[in-house]
Amino acid sequence: MPSKLYGISFFSGAMGLDLGLKNAGFDIKVCIEIDKVCQNTIRENIPNLKNSNINILGDITIIQSKDILSVSEIPKGELTLVAGGPPCQAFSTAGKRGSVNDPRGILVKKYLEHINNMKPRFFVFENVRGILSASLKHRPLDQRGTNHPPLTKKEQLGSFLKLVIIPEFKKIGYEVLYGLIDVADYGVPQNRQRVIFIGSRDKEFQKLGYTTIQDIIPPTHSKDGINGLKKWNTLGNAIKDIQDDNSEYQRYSENRADVFKKVPEGANWRYLRDNYGDAYLRKIMGGAYSSEGGKVGFWRRLSFNKPSPTLTTSPLQKSTALCHPVHNRPLTVKEYARIQEFPDWWKFSGSVSQKYRQIGNAVPVGMGTAIGLGIMRVIKGEQ
Repeated sequence: MPSKLYGISFFSGAMGLDLGLKNAGFDIKVCIEIDKVCQNTIRENIPNLKNSNINILGDITIIQSKDILSVSEIPKGELTLVAGGPPCQAFSTAGKRGSVNDPRGILVKKYLEHINNMKPRFFVFENVRGILSASLKHRPLDQRGTNHPPLTKKEQLGSFLKLVIIPEFKKIGYEVLYGLIDVADYGVPQNRQRVIFIGSRDKEFQKLGYTTIQDIIPPTHSKDGINGLKKWNTLGNAIKDIQDDNSEYQRYSENRADVFKKVPEGANWRYLRDNYGDAYLRKIMGGAYSSEGGKVGFWRRLSFNKPSPTLTTSPLQKSTALCHPVHNRPLTVKEYARIQEFPDWWKFSGSVSQKYRQIGNAVPVGMGTAIGLGIMRVIKGEQ
């Protein structure tokens, strides 16, 4: 095994993935992040790291791969890992979906270009589950159906993965395993589904008999704790010891707080319907009352006894409310950070809303550690 495992991080954000990889033994030499607030977060925390010589670079569409390698000072041929998660909103299953032609979708192709140019031994590509069904070309819903022409290959669900991502992997010569995982299966106190792609330049997966992403990063937890696995970690384990109710958080309006006072731990809008009637529910839900699906998060109070739902970039969104299990307020910034497994000493720059955004967008630190340890097992040749 090499004496040093050098890495370069793209789309570094608040460094959740970086911290996890560092825990697993990787030396991240360059963080590439265009967002100024995230850059400040990186700078603010680097003095606390053992390796304080991390460089920060910006726009990946402008920076040349050779310049990234030059700044990294990684010896030629010794780049072990490139890791990153291109902005995922273009492929999100929530809201208006874009496609590869969305500016954020173009960043995916640029990321793969840098991987091709730098030829690391391994790469990690993390994204939302929507990337599995994203189309190469988007057709609005009101232009589909029996009265419209059939979808073209580029417009079909999954065409981006089938026509762009997989061919690009083949083109750059990497063996790639990928799949949908839930971070709760790796001890993270949160249900958060993500797609993980891990590529091997030297075809090391097939040599070891690995055929799925779970072979590289085998789950350590399960919902029921069967087959020798631990039970899912809970929200209570992550935040119950936090007593400071006056730490940073965004406030509910008085009217909204009054509604949440009626909702017990672990319940949501259904409790209000069953106990206060349809007329009351219609009043507090507005147009969402008539929606067919996607209502689970409305007027939801979290439970200490379960993992947290996926952290969004704001705990105030009506459709994905993240009300504290016992207090009539959203989760605080500190609680957000605990759920994403950032150490308590980690500092986040910017306003309260910017801190929520950085934490919500991050890869949970424990997930990054699991990915790093999985790659480490491949390096050691463990079957």
